[in-house]
Amino acid sequence: MNWETLYCPNIHCRYYGVPFGQSLLVKNGTSHGQKQALCRSCGCSVGIRFGTAYCDLNADPFIFETAIRALAEGNSLRGTARIVQVDKDTACDWLHRAAWHCRLVMLYLWQHLSVSECQLDELWSFVHTKEQNLYGAKLFCESYGDAWVWIAFAPLWRLVLAFVVGKRTQASANLLLERVAHVTTEQIPFFTSDQLAEYRTALLHVYGEWYQPVRQGTRGRYPDRRRVAPADLLYAQVVKQRERGQVVAVSTKAVFGSEAAIQARLKQSATSSMINTSFVERENLTLRQHNRRLTRRTSGFSKEVAWLEKHLWLMLAYYHLVLPHDSLRHRLDQEEQTRGTGSRRRWRAITPAMAAGMTDHIWTTTELLSYRVPACFLDTLNDLEHLFPSPDTVHQGS
Repeated sequence: MNWETLYCPNIHCRYYGVPFGQSLLVKNGTSHGQKQALCRSCGCSVGIRFGTAYCDLNADPFIFETAIRALAEGNSLRGTARIVQVDKDTACDWLHRAAWHCRLVMLYLWQHLSVSECQLDELWSFVHTKEQNLYGAKLFCESYGDAWVWIAFAPLWRLVLAFVVGKRTQASANLLLERVAHVTTEQIPFFTSDQLAEYRTALLHVYGEWYQPVRQGTRGRYPDRRRVAPADLLYAQVVKQRERGQVVAVSTKAVFGSEAAIQARLKQSATSSMINTSFVERENLTLRQHNRRLTRRTSGFSKEVAWLEKHLWLMLAYYHLVLPHDSLRHRLDQEEQTRGTGSRRRWRAITPAMAAGMTDHIWTTTELLSYRVPACFLDTLNDLEHLFPSPDTVHQGS
């Protein structure tokens, strides 16, 4: 645990949110076996685990971390409980604890990203019951049936910019692009997707400019205002032609921006030489491999939509910060000696978060779960509620 990021949790204290070394916090022994500090300004005591996933954890941290790694690596909830020899409800509580912490870490780090290219796609799954098997008695629950995971992906960094769990509706597409606009800079990325019509409307909803059409004639009302694409918005689609469920031909179509502008952007791209969605489609496979709830033909699917979203927060934080990506590694100028008698190290491992400049090293699972988000950011979470609503609290269900 890092003492330097610890702060006084009393919101009425003058040193609220001020790091340990700059406040009046002093180390003050232990409480229930855990180190704690005392604020000499307000008299408030705070444990070293405050603000981390270990706060009030009544279990061996090593067992807890092992369970979290197992869940992030694609194991089911019950399977993880059997591996670490705990009750299924305990593993469920640990998933909730880790997911909420990873959500805060991601929301804090995923800001002001300068993205040049963004690929959009949606991944099918289901909650509780497949759509075609829903009985009339279950239709009252809107979250049952098909659940689509909408993904916005930055291929240069192999980074998921935003995701949305919902139905295949215009509202979900709009929310995805709103989240992309929130985590990126004012520079509009070059967007590519399949031929789903909702993306075009969502891009106009987020990046479009209002335009007043000219009235035809001198009588009557003016035409309704509508949104038009700005000059710097480039968007192209990959159009797949199918026969009997098989793709027989693939073509591309420029939706926003001219062909010349799109080709000029592709020439500047370090990843794509042509209009494609291959990177985000490969990311869909990674999601299915690292999240048991998205695996096809399995009994590990989610019974409540909130748990699907929580598992995604955990898996994506682990994928971006802890797991090095082979396609991002850099060759070292000089080979390095490794431990033992193994071959010398020729490559520098890099995670997607390192490629995006959000961190300068590979995180451990312990570092991820013990990272303390600053209080100044936590105080702004209410302002982000319209973009990132909190997953519904579900009691011990999976």
